[in-house]
Amino acid sequence: MKDDRRIEALLRELAPQVIGLLVRKHGQFDACEDAVQEALLSAAQQWPEQGVPDSPKSWLATVASRRLVDEWRSESARRRREENDALMDPSEPSTVSSSDDTLTVLFLCCHPSLSAPSQLALTLRAVGGLTTGEIANAFLVPESTLAQRISRAKQTIKKAGAEFVLPPPAELAERLRVVLQVLYLIFNEGYTTSGGPDLQRADLTVEAIRLTRLLRRLMAGEDEVTGLLALMLLTDARRAARAVGDGSLVPLAEQDRSRWDTEMIAEGVSLVSEALEAGPVGPYQVQAAIAAVHDEAATVADTDWHQILALYDVLEKVSPGPVVTLNRAVAVAEVNGPEAGLELLATLDDDSRMSQTHRLDSVRGHLLELAGDTGAAREAYLRAAGQTSSEPEKQYLTRRAERL
Repeated sequence: MKDDRRIEALLRELAPQVIGLLVRKHGQFDACEDAVQEALLSAAQQWPEQGVPDSPKSWLATVASRRLVDEWRSESARRRREENDALMDPSEPSTVSSSDDTLTVLFLCCHPSLSAPSQLALTLRAVGGLTTGEIANAFLVPESTLAQRISRAKQTIKKAGAEFVLPPPAELAERLRVVLQVLYLIFNEGYTTSGGPDLQRADLTVEAIRLTRLLRRLMAGEDEVTGLLALMLLTDARRAARAVGDGSLVPLAEQDRSRWDTEMIAEGVSLVSEALEAGPVGPYQVQAAIAAVHDEAATVADTDWHQILALYDVLEKVSPGPVVTLNRAVAVAEVNGPEAGLELLATLDDDSRMSQTHRLDSVRGHLLELAGDTGAAREAYLRAAGQTSSEPEKQYLTRRAERL
């Protein structure tokens, strides 16, 4: 299992690099991305048993190139590939460039001809390496719908005649907002998986942090990139304490803070301080500042909730939305009492954007429990447990309900 995860992480890192190699050589992003996806599948099937090749990037590039050429030669290529395993075992991998085109692929996937949901979906697959099913869970849509969205996105890029180069500075800035959203979504899918038996997937959080570091080097003057990197580091620093041995979720208030990564916290605090001093303030910088307040508290009792609430007040002005209101309700409850938090939470009851997530009822259960209304809290926890696809979250919420 450990080797499988290592291979999965390697494939995720190499996927956009190999796509970049093929697009530079052949053009046609849509066909190249399909060919690389098939090469990745072959690698995922073969490498655990046969071992990782000496040059895994060359192996993937060779297999993907053969798939691509074969597809162009004949419409029956797919059937022949399924019947001819030899095509999936290149004995002499091609020599490939050591350059990393990940960021070029990243910005191509965020092409302005695409809608924001299509930009997110395509980038998560081509750059983040998430499967179509994982992306569908993240978007809360059926997998078939998400697959069609990705297919249409690739066709749209093809029709737009997009070149495989980084966009000019003015356009680069316009695409940055979506790029940051994509990286944050990849990180969130790793930090708390949207479905399945695992609470978190370190490979995804590590990859999101890696890509954000790359982006920061490319766009050194963008403080929101720095803010996002700080937010990721300050959040991921708690990963080791978020679960016990059997994978069960441990909430922030109950975590063993001695297990938090102090080096990551120090780097995150330094980065967010740098970004906030430069100004103007953006939403990722504010969220990073909130995470820093949590991380710098030696104990739960030391948490400066007044400062956190003040930061959420700023965040609500900079980037209003139901998720901000949801989190702000917790801070309001800590400062002004659970009834005040519940009153704010009630403003989200008719917000359709919250109808497909368990988080509203999860927070409601927590605040009701603090208010002493155990019966209503239990019902809220059970509703939340029924809404989440994450097994660790479901088990945690169920246990909270049973405890009352």
